[in-house]
Amino acid sequence: MSLLSRLFGRGDAASQAPESEHEPQDYKGFAIRPEPIKEGNHYRVAARIEKTVDGTARTHSLIRADTLSDRDAAIDASVSKAKQVIDEQGDRLFG
Repeated sequence: MSLLSRLFGRGDAASQAPESEHEPQDYKGFAIRPEPIKEGNHYRVAARIEKTVDGTARTHSLIRADTLSDRDAAIDASVSKAKQVIDEQGDRLFG
């Protein structure tokens, strides 16, 4: 992969795709799906937060700058960060 590709995020698509194989965790009426993103030997903290508001399914993608070398730790951190965002923003998360 060229230096420019790494700098501008056009690396291997498989290494940048989120990994979503976990059942959603329910938290205060929101569904949290941890989706850590594999980047080289590390995993970027990421999750999808979902909720049905007024009959409409809403989704918010959470991607943090934090990276961890352990996948399970990245999953735990993704859920923790999602809960923090829900606590801080609630339904305002969806606009």
